[in-house]
Amino acid sequence: MSAENRFQFAKSSALDEVMLLEASMSDFSYGVHAHEEFSFGVTLSGRQDFFALGEHHKSHAGNVIVFNPEDAHDGSSGGGDALHYKMLYVHPDQLVPMLESVGVYQAQDFRVEHVVQNDPILKAHILHLAALVESNTASSLKYSSALFEFAEHLAHKERVKVGALPRVKDPVFERVRDYLHAHVSEEVSLDELSQVAQISKYHLLRRFRDYFGMTPHQYWQNYRINRAKEALELGMSLADVAFTFGFSDLSYFNRRFKPVFGLTPYQFRRNLLRI
Repeated sequence: MSAENRFQFAKSSALDEVMLLEASMSDFSYGVHAHEEFSFGVTLSGRQDFFALGEHHKSHAGNVIVFNPEDAHDGSSGGGDALHYKMLYVHPDQLVPMLESVGVYQAQDFRVEHVVQNDPILKAHILHLAALVESNTASSLKYSSALFEFAEHLAHKERVKVGALPRVKDPVFERVRDYLHAHVSEEVSLDELSQVAQISKYHLLRRFRDYFGMTPHQYWQNYRINRAKEALELGMSLADVAFTFGFSDLSYFNRRFKPVFGLTPYQFRRNLLRI
């Protein structure tokens, strides 16, 4: 890894379903991936360039970036300056009950409308929560209160569609996704998926990508990587993680993991701060 690329993940025991990433990048590029959490980031310096939701985006210093769960995206440093940003990953299980408590109808379908925003209040909330994760003195009550105020601001933001219609679920591709989830440790062929979907292979490729923002193979790899990250956090050995989630060896596991998290699995577990 270049000396100018740094990725530090941190979690607080008082708020386990929130993870903080602080990253500095000059010549690193994320591969196409998606998180199962909401991702709330602040570009601190430089420029962040990425493709998401069918469009190219640029986030300049001071901007806020929001990815909803399962929003496929990539990312890299844009312009001539190094990129420095902080990103909070908040699991829906943590956020949805708070949104419900402030009157969001069908909060399980809650989605933020704009990927890049210039919102000083939202930025302040994100950086405040980041500071709490970095602190070793904040109480559980302080974390919960700050996250509630954050959720309340999200719920009442003019540019957030509260109770907006979610993506219409297509039972064909939901069935394919369920099949991929059920076979996370196995090799899955396009022929198998075509039989599950009961449509032609090439029709499946095109429509699956339109639906999820990734090809079936990219989605499957991304799902395995997310499960592997959870296992690493729980302390499973690298070899067991690789075997459990269908990576042929540690070298292949490294090559798949690093484009999503900026670190190898070993570096991720070694560098994960539990505060």
